[in-house]
Amino acid sequence: MNIKEDWQKVKAVLEAGQASTIYCSVATISPDGLPNITPLGTVFLRDDQTGYFFDHYAKALGENIDQNPNICVMAVRAGFVYWVKSLFLGRFTSPPGVRLYGQASAIREATAQEISLIEKRVAPTKFLKGSRMLWSGFTHVRDIKFSSYRPVTYPVMMEGLW
Repeated sequence: MNIKEDWQKVKAVLEAGQASTIYCSVATISPDGLPNITPLGTVFLRDDQTGYFFDHYAKALGENIDQNPNICVMAVRAGFVYWVKSLFLGRFTSPPGVRLYGQASAIREATAQEISLIEKRVAPTKFLKGSRMLWSGFTHVRDIKFSSYRPVTYPVMMEGLW
């Protein structure tokens, strides 16, 4: 599998998974060698096998990356209709998920464009108290350079998807 050749498909699968759950799972390794998984709704992908996420609340995530920049970002479609349709047909009509492997950068200030994109993403819920508590004040991001990917697969129902 070649991430550069497959990037548009990989990107579409991750974005569909993130849209269905509102987040991606981001895996890191703690300084003690323990795995840590953080749900992040602030992952964005670019068109060149890179992306970024807002480093806002997840203290352990940032500490882990500062010690070991290797990460895995995973998104899986969780929509009820998607799964019922797939189970009814006995096959997935589109890939159910993907894992992206790469390295995260040191923290940096977000650009105006990046802040605009996160504000657009959370805009439908901005009138809710919890939304304002969780999804405001974004100022810093970490870039991600992806080097490989692995589809989320099941032993059946996957023919012709990758």
